[in-house]
Amino acid sequence: MNAKAPITQDVLTIPRKLPDGPENLVGMTREVMREALISAGTPEKQAKMRVGQIWQWIYHWGVRDFAEMTNLSKDYRALLTERFVVAVPEVVTRQVSEDGTRKYLVRIAGGHEVEIVYIPESDRGTLCVSSQVGCTLTCSFCHTGTQKLVRNLTASEIIGQVMVARDDLEEWPVPGARNVETRLLSNIVLMGMGEPLYNFENVRDAMKIAMDPDGIQLSRRRITLSTSGVVPEIARTAEEIGCQLAISFHATTDEVRDKLVPINKRWNVATLLDALRAYPKVSNSERITFEYVMLDGINDSDDDARRLIKLIDGIPAKINLIPFNEWPGAPYKRSSNNRIRAFADIIYRAGYASPVRKPRGEDIMAACGQLKSATERARKSRAQIAAETGL
Repeated sequence: MNAKAPITQDVLTIPRKLPDGPENLVGMTREVMREALISAGTPEKQAKMRVGQIWQWIYHWGVRDFAEMTNLSKDYRALLTERFVVAVPEVVTRQVSEDGTRKYLVRIAGGHEVEIVYIPESDRGTLCVSSQVGCTLTCSFCHTGTQKLVRNLTASEIIGQVMVARDDLEEWPVPGARNVETRLLSNIVLMGMGEPLYNFENVRDAMKIAMDPDGIQLSRRRITLSTSGVVPEIARTAEEIGCQLAISFHATTDEVRDKLVPINKRWNVATLLDALRAYPKVSNSERITFEYVMLDGINDSDDDARRLIKLIDGIPAKINLIPFNEWPGAPYKRSSNNRIRAFADIIYRAGYASPVRKPRGEDIMAACGQLKSATERARKSRAQIAAETGL
């Protein structure tokens, strides 16, 4: 496979500025915001300072109304109001699971909808963020994969999901109030709808905003990007984002992975593993997480566990075992608890961490692999999907 072949998808990304409308400051990099402010009439010598002031209002304090940005003059606030907006996706529905998981359906430009999931735990709060409307990868075990790709999300729409969740959690700081050490939203995982590395630039810019020390202030170690294996972009992820990396692996042979994760036909297991061996060194990441969904009779044998150990030899890694989260029409069944424990034990005895992910939010279809926007709910039957995958 020619590594220089184009890998980005020819899908529409809605421009930040609509015809004759104000520009949305959310999602702009600092440099882009500086140029936008200069174009709107900000003196060039003041532009960097103005970016810093506005940046803090938007991303540290969570302010959306220019009138509340009180360290700016009234005339300048009027100029900003005329030329710009601070807008985030619109929340259509909010559901709360019995286990505390929250799922948001949000509407973005063009009337499309994506889902976001917030998962509270005792030591952290994790937000599962989407990067595309739908998905092109058609992974046969994933509900999102049964929805056609519509378009990439903009950087504004990606970081906007984080801002929506912080709104709901009421986690923006209050001027003069005591700082709270424990954050409700402490981690981001790019594991929602879409393949993040097919929308690299927008994902990168959004995560740079999330990590900015003058704004939301999340450490790169608190951000995990999950990819199905877009090999040419893995090195860029290390160099330009530097976040933690998770791989949707799910199989130990090309024959099975071709069916479960069709991108394997382009970049097979060996090619993917070669790219991963360099990642921890380049990104200073501690370990790569191998995500492995447990499918009854498909990929859950003792031989699979032993092959997995051999494949990842030499890669600092942990294996995250995911009991399959069934959805209407799903062509697979979840492995039994006994089978999952036996699989995990083989991996553990080989010296790897092998946590079994606890299903969260299943009662509101918010569990791993279940996300699918309400506007694209047409479901294939179990027989149709099984026929397509050959499993």
